[in-house]
Amino acid sequence: WLVLAIVASGLFLICVDLTVLYVALPALSRDLAATNSERLWILNAYPIVVAGLLPGLGTLGDRHGHRLLFSCGLVAFGLASLLAAYATSPAMLIAGRAGLGIGAAMMMPATLAIIRTTFVEAHERDFAIGLWAGMASAGMALGPLIAGLLLERYWWGSVFLINVPVVLVALALTLWLVPRRAAPGGAPWDLVGSAQILVGLTALVFAIKELARQDFAPWRALLALALGAAFGWAYLRRQRARPQPLLDLTLFRLPDFTGAFAAACLGTAGMVGMELALSQYLQLVEQRSALGAALVVLPAAVAGLIAGPLAGRMMRRVRPARLASLAFALAAACAVALALLPGAGLAWPLARLLLIGGIGLGIGASVTFASSTIMNAAPPGRGGMAASIEEVGFEFGNALGVAVFGSVMTLAYSLAIAPADAAAALPVVVRDSLDEALRVADGLANAEADALRVAARSAFASALQATLLGVAALWLVTAVVIRRKR
Repeated sequence: WLVLAIVASGLFLICVDLTVLYVALPALSRDLAATNSERLWILNAYPIVVAGLLPGLGTLGDRHGHRLLFSCGLVAFGLASLLAAYATSPAMLIAGRAGLGIGAAMMMPATLAIIRTTFVEAHERDFAIGLWAGMASAGMALGPLIAGLLLERYWWGSVFLINVPVVLVALALTLWLVPRRAAPGGAPWDLVGSAQILVGLTALVFAIKELARQDFAPWRALLALALGAAFGWAYLRRQRARPQPLLDLTLFRLPDFTGAFAAACLGTAGMVGMELALSQYLQLVEQRSALGAALVVLPAAVAGLIAGPLAGRMMRRVRPARLASLAFALAAACAVALALLPGAGLAWPLARLLLIGGIGLGIGASVTFASSTIMNAAPPGRGGMAASIEEVGFEFGNALGVAVFGSVMTLAYSLAIAPADAAAALPVVVRDSLDEALRVADGLANAEADALRVAARSAFASALQATLLGVAALWLVTAVVIRRKR
């Protein structure tokens, strides 16, 4: 259990960094003068790098030991945190986020693989993975709260700097308490394959983001999509030809395994999309402080922390796929209700908190289902490989959530504010984002400024509603897919 606590601390850092910037985004965008495209890359650099490196690094852990890889990942994560904290330009911050991705890609497969080798009894392992999943859900949901607490007193770089002392303590405890086990000697690291999937995922996310650009160019989107498909095909072809592939693709023939991967990917995509839109709405429309915005989404963290181990216990009594399907249906229903609340729930604060908690409960249970199903299907000695498959799903879901729902949010906002923009002959930049519209309003006369602020905030409220309905539709489809994969 001490080993679980140590690896869970590393996982907590990784998951916090997935969402911590949602609250800090307005402040760092202002200080670094980041464009809308740069903001999306600041968010996306981390999950894209993680997803691209996970297959190779998971296998590296199987070959050389997960304790060693986890320790190296902590060091890389700490150094990258320092770079990101003191970034002086968007490019430097993007580089720091990419460095965080390298450290996270080393740690993530190791956390589950260490749990698998530590807990040999199946019922204990399911409960431990449930606690691990609860920590993951709580980390994602607590990211905005941690950022809010720090931004009340410190500058935005503090959301990265806080990682450093946790890394130092976790590293010392890992070297002291986590046992050194002989590595089973897995497949050799495939550098070419890791580079192929990294390029493929990057190109795919770029193609998705291109759809939401004001200066949308079909040739750019098609070129990026073709590049992503080509590298993805080359990666899969290379893996099939290798005697020891990075990923055992035959596992996807198992229905529950495929459903678990879908749960990891699409559950994360929806959660990230919801938090991205809601955190900005709370700050820029309701004009809450960073801490006040984070407190609104706190029920999701609490519910996720409870749902993880609870689902781990229930999986012995209820068929896992049925449990996951019901969990996604609950999360979808809560997202629809949240979207339809008057004023996005401002007039119904208790109902909003309960619905956000319901979403956290559903997604927290689905994470346990995904993790337990994938790890229990892994062959002996390939725990790192199995964990990397699951976490590719999580990280790709994160990048997809930012890209797709960031695009949905931008498009819905742009369409909603267009009539006001045209009527007042305002600069076209007000259609890019609510931040840009509020900056333009600061330079206008009082009456015009007030009118623009009202129109922009109303447009973003419509964008939040569209995003929540999109998230609900995604989760409902996921529930049906998992149900049919039984």
